[in-house]
Amino acid sequence: MNVLKTVFGSVIDKGVDIVDQFVEDKDQAAKLKQAISLRMRDSADTALREQSSIIQSEAGGESWLQRNWRPVLMLVIVTIVANNYIVAPYADAMFGSSLTLDLPERLWDLMTLGVGGYVGGRTAEKSIKTWQQGQVAKKQAGRDS
Repeated sequence: MNVLKTVFGSVIDKGVDIVDQFVEDKDQAAKLKQAISLRMRDSADTALREQSSIIQSEAGGESWLQRNWRPVLMLVIVTIVANNYIVAPYADAMFGSSLTLDLPERLWDLMTLGVGGYVGGRTAEKSIKTWQQGQVAKKQAGRDS
């Protein structure tokens, strides 16, 4: 649950904090906060599933380019970074000249998003699945008692 709180916590907290400003009854406010949190988590879950289905359909596509454009883009960006920070300094030290390629900030952000998004997306996906299993277990425990 801590990972889910880290990933979605600030958005959920902002949505839930507003309730206290408008609802004076504490019990009703608590119910409303819980409903908002569940809706926001469900929305995040839906978004992750949609993103996952897009990536899965690309990965299962007929064309090589359709299946591999994301990894190729990431490799190109990583190659530019490796050139600028590893190859070029050594080439300059040994030969007195080197070639560096400007990496626009947008591409750097894209690489960060590509790597971090994959890790964060998988973490969030697993956290949501674990959270949902806990909710099902709570419902079943409530029925059994």
